[in-house]
Amino acid sequence: MSEYSVNRATFDEVMVPNYAPQAMIPVRGKGSRIWDQEGHEYIDFAGGIAVNALGHCHPQLVKALKEQSEKLWHLSNVYTNEPALALAHRLTEISFAEKVFFCNSGTEANEAAFKLVRKYAFDHTGPEKHEIISFKSSFHGRSLFAVTVGGQPKYCEGYAPVPAGVTHLPYNDLEALKAAISDKTCAVVLEPIQGEGGVIPAETEFLKGVRALCDEHNALLVYDEVQTGVGRTGEFYAYMATGVTPDILTTAKSLGGGFPIGAMLTTDKVAKSFGFGSHGSTYGGNPLACAVALEAINLIHNDQVLANVSSKHELFRSELERINKTYGIFKEVRGRGLLIGAELTEDWHGKAKDFLAAAAKEGLMMLVAGPNVLRMAPSLIIPDEDIREGMAALERAVAKVVNQ
Repeated sequence: MSEYSVNRATFDEVMVPNYAPQAMIPVRGKGSRIWDQEGHEYIDFAGGIAVNALGHCHPQLVKALKEQSEKLWHLSNVYTNEPALALAHRLTEISFAEKVFFCNSGTEANEAAFKLVRKYAFDHTGPEKHEIISFKSSFHGRSLFAVTVGGQPKYCEGYAPVPAGVTHLPYNDLEALKAAISDKTCAVVLEPIQGEGGVIPAETEFLKGVRALCDEHNALLVYDEVQTGVGRTGEFYAYMATGVTPDILTTAKSLGGGFPIGAMLTTDKVAKSFGFGSHGSTYGGNPLACAVALEAINLIHNDQVLANVSSKHELFRSELERINKTYGIFKEVRGRGLLIGAELTEDWHGKAKDFLAAAAKEGLMMLVAGPNVLRMAPSLIIPDEDIREGMAALERAVAKVVNQ
């Protein structure tokens, strides 16, 4: 192994410049705390962007990974494996789904879903039924198909021509959907809460209306629960609180508790359009990933854990409101469970990254959702004392930005 010493400058030397990471480099994590190369300690409100659902290095996830690492690491999909089958069975037990496809990320899960809706429509109607309706400000990943379905044009700039047949409508606008949907529509795709778009929840009546319009036009309903899934909202999947069940659901991020894994969940009827050879993934269903994900699911699919997500939401909200009484920087605090967005007032629009950088200097790791929203997606089991300590750091950061 090379003895080369790495630091933040190394990134600029050897990495493609599509990221702009912070100056500090985390080297160790435990629970909801992180330590960097210099030994500085941070409270983690970012959770690896809603990934580390059980914090860093949860002992039971470490145990599951170590045990599986001594058994079997990888097989091609010429074979199946026990962890993949056990995980798929568990996912079908606790969701609407009857069939599961495994992959490595949310983008790949969405790519599979978008291919499947077109294949299903092709099989049952014909090639003319291929149009996909999505929503403005949505985010579905970074493959060319995924950024095309996503509703943020900036992610498509420079990559034209993009796949055709995708329409973007205003989110939570049922009348716009009524006007746009037709018998050529093969699917409507949405996030129950738009994450990257600013932590914007869908209205329940909107979701019910979308479901009814999909049924009327024989279109499939796809829920992207990459960010909202696996306990993030206080339900195991966000759809469970709405009374609306999708035909396809994509899940990743928290699914592996930090180990890369994604999945597409669907029904028997829809799954049949992905016959032998129609889609695949070299690493999908990897035994290491599936063993860790099964342990993560069993820990999170717990009434007390899920109830605590809701109570911790209230603590986050009350602390943000307390800070806002002093500084008046938040226009709105929104979200569900431990996916929380605090939108800045118009005077502070475009400055979300300033607060992010100031928070890091005060010992808090946080996220943004666009230029105007501070986003928090911490561990689902973050201790209350860590929430309060993190909020104290945020208050110090806010004071410095406001008073500079």
